[in-house]
Amino acid sequence: MKSKIAELRKQRKISQQELATAVGVTRQTITSIEVEKYTASLVLAYKIARYFDMAIEEIFDFSDVEV
Repeated sequence: MKSKIAELRKQRKISQQELATAVGVTRQTITSIEVEKYTASLVLAYKIARYFDMAIEEIFDFSDVEV
């Protein structure tokens, strides 16, 4: 699942650590999501979306997720 987290962080000039602290995870978790080695849980995706004041679908691309 692709995400726009890195792009949004850079636009807002925040570090991976700042985002991680705000949503209650480690910097490594944010890094892993950004490089697509880890898929955020629904709860974490929701927290990230709330942090950026956006809908989950605006941040995460679900087109490659099988149902």
